[in-house]
Amino acid sequence: MNTIQVCKRFITWAMGCAVAVVFAGCAAAPSQRVSYARHPNLAEAQSYIERAIDKVGDAQRANDFDLNGHAARAKVLLEQAYAEIKLAAEAANAR
Repeated sequence: MNTIQVCKRFITWAMGCAVAVVFAGCAAAPSQRVSYARHPNLAEAQSYIERAIDKVGDAQRANDFDLNGHAARAKVLLEQAYAEIKLAAEAANAR
């Protein structure tokens, strides 16, 4: 394995760790979760996103975090979608 490959793997691993830390904070925060009682469809969408993030993490581990940063970027976008769903629920609550 040459130096460039090692650097790429390290950068991808570091990005994955950073995303995991950020998501762990967001997912654990009850203020980000949509109430299933008030918005069952939005709450279910959030649960699908949580599962998707877990599956992307599984793929990263299975490929030694060597996915050229695409999986890490997908996780960031999934986290953004998770937050947007919360905003949608808040907008519905305001009506």
